Amino acid sequence: MNLLTLLPKTATDEPTAISTSPGIIGWIFTFFLAVAALALIADMVRRIRKIRYREEILLEISEEEAAKEEAAELARQKANKNSD
Repeated sequence: MNLLTLLPKTATDEPTAISTSPGIIGWIFTFFLAVAALALIADMVRRIRKIRYREEILLEISEEEAAKEEAAELARQKANKNSD
C-alpha cells in the first residue's frame, strides 16, 4: 500500500505546477547540498595539493642527497688517484 493513497485527494486528479514543486524547502535543501559538495571538493583539492607538494619536496631532498653522495664518491676516487 502506498502512503500517497492515504492523503486526501484534491479536486482534480491532474498535477499542477504548484502541487509538484518542491517549494522553498526543496530549494533550500538543494542549495545547502550544493554548498556542502563544494566544501568537500575544496577540501579534497587542498589535501591532494598538500600531498603532491610533500612528494615534490621529498624528491628534491633525495636528489640533493644523491648529488652529495656522488660528489663525495668522486672526491674519494680523486684522492685515491692522487695518493697512488
